[in-house]
Amino acid sequence: MVDAAGVGGVYTSLGSYPDADVLALVDTAAAATGQSASQVLRWFGRQGLPVLVERFPQFVAGHNHARGFISSLNTIIHPEVRKLYTGAVCPHFHFNDGPDGALLMGYQSPRRMCALAEGMITGASDLFDETVHIEHLACMLDGQPLCRLAVRWPA
Repeated sequence: MVDAAGVGGVYTSLGSYPDADVLALVDTAAAATGQSASQVLRWFGRQGLPVLVERFPQFVAGHNHARGFISSLNTIIHPEVRKLYTGAVCPHFHFNDGPDGALLMGYQSPRRMCALAEGMITGASDLFDETVHIEHLACMLDGQPLCRLAVRWPA
């Protein structure tokens, strides 16, 4: 995959890598699998969340549901990521409760990888053995200033 993407180097969990390398790898994976880049990012987020939790179980400590865990991204997880990876560029999330009980989530990141966030939400729901429905209401990839998601967990 690295050779096909035309990127060089050794990639480990301890490093931080140029966005262009990540995007080249995503595009290469998409071409190899016949999926879109968004589908690859969703898959990676969903599969990557359990690995993250395995390495850093303190991130989920005290959470009994995906909603609470997801709502803690800005205050618990991202500060720890910044400690571990100096210079890490983390997305910023905005949270509100919708009138229908949905978690309304805003996503802002210069990387514009909202599909990765969607995959991680699904991965978190898997972790807590919950079903989740995500509706993408607005998207940075369509020229919007931020992505807006409605996240629902059926009763």
